[in-house]
Amino acid sequence: MTMRLILLLALSLRMTFTWAQRPGEPLRVIVFGAHPDDCDLGAGGVASIYASMGHQVKFVSMTNGDAGHQDIGGGELAKRRYKETQEVAKRLGITYDVLDNHDGELMPTLENRLAVIRKIREWKADLVIAPRTNDYHPDHRNTGIVVQDAAYLVIVPNILSSVPPLTKNPVFLYFRDGFQRPNPFRPDIAIDITETLAKKVEGLDAHTSQFYEWLPWTRQDLTNVPKDPVERKKWLLTAMERRSSVTPEIKASLEKWYGQQKAATIKSVEVFEICEYGRQPSPEDIKRLFPMLPR
Repeated sequence: MTMRLILLLALSLRMTFTWAQRPGEPLRVIVFGAHPDDCDLGAGGVASIYASMGHQVKFVSMTNGDAGHQDIGGGELAKRRYKETQEVAKRLGITYDVLDNHDGELMPTLENRLAVIRKIREWKADLVIAPRTNDYHPDHRNTGIVVQDAAYLVIVPNILSSVPPLTKNPVFLYFRDGFQRPNPFRPDIAIDITETLAKKVEGLDAHTSQFYEWLPWTRQDLTNVPKDPVERKKWLLTAMERRSSVTPEIKASLEKWYGQQKAATIKSVEVFEICEYGRQPSPEDIKRLFPMLPR
């Protein structure tokens, strides 16, 4: 056996041991979105569950959201949306960072790739979640590209050498989406958020500029948004029930993780696809990373 092969085997064993050696420590989850509400839509339910179980979650918006409104924009809107993210953080018990890139102008540059590597390393992430790269919005697509490009490099010591590399590669996952080309979303992991959906909506409700103003305006539905805060939240809950519904493909995933009997009772879900570029988890790894799954 050559010395090089011995070293590679030793490194592999070290990374396997590191992966399994921390059963008592909190998990560290980092979620990337293009705008200051994307993380909440894709993972707000599981984030609140993680937080309630004592685990650590950070949301990162790759842009400041300064274009997402029909009446205001620029610095005024960016400040408003930042305040909304910090209110979300309080409501869900998480951390929320916003990078100072312009909304609608995000590009998969080296600078942004290094910023993502820095965030993942500093958070010492076990799990990284981001959008897929096929999406209607260029900021969403480019967020997916930047996170994918960081997936291997987070363990490379000579990349961004000012920040210590991770000793293991995290598992990287994609959010749920409905886009079919060039390939449809694959529901590898389905998490029951039926009892947590109201908490997710409580977080989304803090994004007043988006869910009660901008997004309804883009759908020409602004006049149907209730004025009363309690009724608005009920209206948003109904919308999120539709968004988190169970399809036949998702039901099969639920049955895999929860069993047929429990899966039949689940109404609302958040679903994730495993990215090929990060660590490839075993079923045991997935249950460790998602401790809300039944044992």
